[in-house]
Amino acid sequence: MRNIVKYITVVLLLTGFLQSCETTDLDLRVSPNDLAADQADPALLLNSIQLAYVNNIRDISNLGGQLTRIDYMSGRDYFNNYPGSTFDGIWSRTYSSGGSISNVSMGMFTNIQALIDINAITDVDYSFHIAVGKTLQAHMLMLLTDYLGEAVYSQAGNPLEFPAPLMDSGEEVYASALALLSEAQALFAAGPSTNGATDFFYDGSTSNWIKVVNSLRLKAYVTTGNTTAFDQVIAGNNYIDDAEDDFQFQYGSRELQPDTRHPDYAQGYTPSGAGGYRSNWLMEYMLNEGGTPDPRIRYYFYRQVGATPGADADPNEETLACSLAVPPQHYVDSGWAYCSVPNGYWGRSHGNNEGGPPDGFFKTAPGVYPAAGKFDDNDFDVDPDDSTYDPTVGLGKGGGGAGIEPIILSSYVKFWKADNAIAKGAANDVVAGFFREALQESIDKVMTFGGLDPTGNLSYAPTETEVTDWINGIIADFNAATGDDKMNIFSNQYFVALYGGSVEAYNYYRKTGYPTNLAPNWEANPGPFPRTFLYPQNEVITNPNLTQKTDLKGQVFWDTNPASPAFPLAQ
Repeated sequence: MRNIVKYITVVLLLTGFLQSCETTDLDLRVSPNDLAADQADPALLLNSIQLAYVNNIRDISNLGGQLTRIDYMSGRDYFNNYPGSTFDGIWSRTYSSGGSISNVSMGMFTNIQALIDINAITDVDYSFHIAVGKTLQAHMLMLLTDYLGEAVYSQAGNPLEFPAPLMDSGEEVYASALALLSEAQALFAAGPSTNGATDFFYDGSTSNWIKVVNSLRLKAYVTTGNTTAFDQVIAGNNYIDDAEDDFQFQYGSRELQPDTRHPDYAQGYTPSGAGGYRSNWLMEYMLNEGGTPDPRIRYYFYRQVGATPGADADPNEETLACSLAVPPQHYVDSGWAYCSVPNGYWGRSHGNNEGGPPDGFFKTAPGVYPAAGKFDDNDFDVDPDDSTYDPTVGLGKGGGGAGIEPIILSSYVKFWKADNAIAKGAANDVVAGFFREALQESIDKVMTFGGLDPTGNLSYAPTETEVTDWINGIIADFNAATGDDKMNIFSNQYFVALYGGSVEAYNYYRKTGYPTNLAPNWEANPGPFPRTFLYPQNEVITNPNLTQKTDLKGQVFWDTNPASPAFPLAQ
């Protein structure tokens, strides 16, 4: 991995600032907001840009995962689940000039412009810093457009001339983002020195960053259906095509001052047990699809018990109240588990809004991938008198949280190649070939994480033959299927691979409507499925040119499907 653990302390020292309020009293002689360009430290500016970006990716991934059942969503009504405050933090970390630490403001736009200003008046070449900033800025602009429908760009970062900036259309923002990528590539191509920069992703490798630039172009083209432009990038053969090139952020294992651990680990491995819930749909699908459990299931999830109340254990009103409930008809019709998945895969279903019972040492916790928790080796079956008996989660267990934040992995790109081939009407063998490669690369990467758990018994890991047989079975099913059944096999597997980095799942679901066989919401009538989110409420309050939406039905420019609630089918 390119990410060096020694950088993590520096990184996370700023994390609290990135999630902080708009004002911070640092008792400085000069206000951070009034600093001249040559008074800021370019290294700290770049640190802030990278950290704002990672925090935004994390938040957006959570939203995408919740809506597509990769992660658990609490709450039965979509509109109430996602109020105007949902994007406040993401918006502030992208645009704000308020809030600061060490003379550095929190907004990506503000800090990128500061780097450009510094570079213009000094003899030191900071083009590497600027190129990284523009690359991350371009990606964030695309994602804001994907999730909000539009974003601010042409009037951003100029509060004197545009104190109440107008939104640019989605098409305009995408075009601007692609232009930023071209600017970044030109800077990287010159081979600039890092000149004091701490690159949290590739340790200063401009060749890797050019692959990221091209992979972001692939993301743009596969999302918008531009198959010709997609193929042109592929023909250039300079994108993320191998796990060694994966675009990801590395976490550490430090618990305090600062906490450098993966956020899922920090929530899931506490003295009081596991926090949060895993998605019942994902666990049930991975347990049953393909005839045998998915090879990644022991890496994604850590079970603290071997049976689940209401499935293969007696119902328990105290720890899993819904295990006593009669499923409503719409859930019976779906065929998915309403409350309980067997074999100790103890999570919650989409929309379950029950309270928090004393289940911290029973429910399923994050596994060793990507959060660096524990590898699932059936610890609950070990004799309690055996020294290896350790079935529950706790501080420091497993990999200690030194996991990753997946952003663009080579397996994702392989799925994009298959998706692009489908859009062109390519032969089944072509699509199946990309599909097979995507599955293999996803499984190969996930299985490398087993070694992060020093107490994990990897004899429970699938063998090479078992992995090959499982992939062969999925591809055989795909080849034999037609219509929706065929697309559901492909899209379900895409969603499985996106676990931990689910940003693009929400885009794919709105673009294609697949999978059509997702588990339903607990509520039979949860309201229209969100096609975009509300504008950030803080921006609405302070910007007289922005009026809040009244619903979540607005469609981004590349979503040309029927209006909600008719689409997507699974809601």
